[in-house]
Amino acid sequence: MARRPTIKDIAREAGVSTATVDRVLNGRVTVREETVRKVADAAHRIGYHGRGLIDQKLSPSVPAMTFGFVLHKGRQEFYRNFARAIEQAVAARRDVNGKAIIRFSTEQSASGFLTEIEAISGRIDALASSAINHQSVSREVQRLKSAGIPTFALLNDFAQGVRENYLGLNNMQVGRLAAWMLTKTARRPGKLAVFVGGNRWHGHELRETGFRSFVRESAAEFTVLDTLVNLETRKLTYEATLELLARHPDLQGIYVAGGGMEGAIAALRESRAPENVALVVNELTEDSRAALADGYVTMVISTPLEQLCHDMVDMMISSVRSGFGDTPGQHFLQPDLYLPESL
Repeated sequence: MARRPTIKDIAREAGVSTATVDRVLNGRVTVREETVRKVADAAHRIGYHGRGLIDQKLSPSVPAMTFGFVLHKGRQEFYRNFARAIEQAVAARRDVNGKAIIRFSTEQSASGFLTEIEAISGRIDALASSAINHQSVSREVQRLKSAGIPTFALLNDFAQGVRENYLGLNNMQVGRLAAWMLTKTARRPGKLAVFVGGNRWHGHELRETGFRSFVRESAAEFTVLDTLVNLETRKLTYEATLELLARHPDLQGIYVAGGGMEGAIAALRESRAPENVALVVNELTEDSRAALADGYVTMVISTPLEQLCHDMVDMMISSVRSGFGDTPGQHFLQPDLYLPESL
């Protein structure tokens, strides 16, 4: 078990004495704000358990801001990692006394996201969500905007023209990248399959469009089958992949544009040898990392979560301070690409 950071560790990291750290923690003697901030930064860097207490010693002139986040698939490793990255990005800010409220929609429906958004809308200064694209969600974003609360779309764009900004990957580019990899690594020309989470995931639609456009333009010797909807679930993806493999012996590649990749990996492990069918998935997790190492995944296209959360919190603070932008924007990040030999 890792050793818990101590006052001595903070002092070493901050370049001050242990007595100074003790004074900051206990407040027995007035300490300059610059020194308190240096100690607070060090405490956050090393993960000191009492860093919240140190933060309270900072000047009360630092404004308080509450950021709301509504994600989905709270049991999936990627979204758990996302939530941790959000908390770390908010805690790292020293220009605000930030608080993150993170909730997960239990349904991949407009009503599921709206329930969670409405539950926190009265307590937040800005909102970011991975919600689906739906007119009822757009209406809620407009209501929040009228109340002075900016909304940011994460990973999947929604409420275009109303939300403040989209942050995530360029999904059209991601789809083309997946198609490039599959057509270059397939053993021979043949059929390709694409899974999307549902018809309301704007990001998945763009990935599918990019995938198909690349094949039409640059790999006409391949055929893309009808798109399959997996609701981002392991079970549906597993069953559909087994059926694909049985019905199409010449299937050469699969792209899972959203969640549910675990099902495709499990099906390939059961019915094919490594590298028999090329598979491209999104996000590096324990499952996708193991499948890369074992030859069942060809490439992982991953969202740089630390950078995304840093930029997102920065934009949320800016919008709260300066007001809404004149033109809703898009903030694209470069994906991290993982291949078997890059692990």
